[in-house]
Amino acid sequence: MGLLDGLLGNASETDAQDVQLELQQVLAPGETVRGAYAVLRDLLVFTTKRLILVDKQGVTGKKREYLSVPYRSIERFSMETTGHFDLESELKIWVRGLAEPISKTFRNNSSIHEVARALAEYAL
Repeated sequence: MGLLDGLLGNASETDAQDVQLELQQVLAPGETVRGAYAVLRDLLVFTTKRLILVDKQGVTGKKREYLSVPYRSIERFSMETTGHFDLESELKIWVRGLAEPISKTFRNNSSIHEVARALAEYAL
């Protein structure tokens, strides 16, 4: 991922093996990372069993929140692309048991299309 893409909020595919090593302590035995996308400092990780959302917090990003969403809990998702005046696109994921959808904002249509395609592949 280029630094400029990250600063602009564009998602980019990240090396799955690097993410596999980074998440070793979080992954279940036999679970492997199939795909990962970085948005700013955060990660959307698609594994063989679930979607993991990594929210890096603080100035250094050492503090992290891991949200684990089993694919069977994803009820639906939507994608809103950019327009002429609205330069941000948005991905929403409705998860069983949560009142509000999980929402991620992107600044690039091709980025959101890649993530939505991956979500469709793993969650459907």
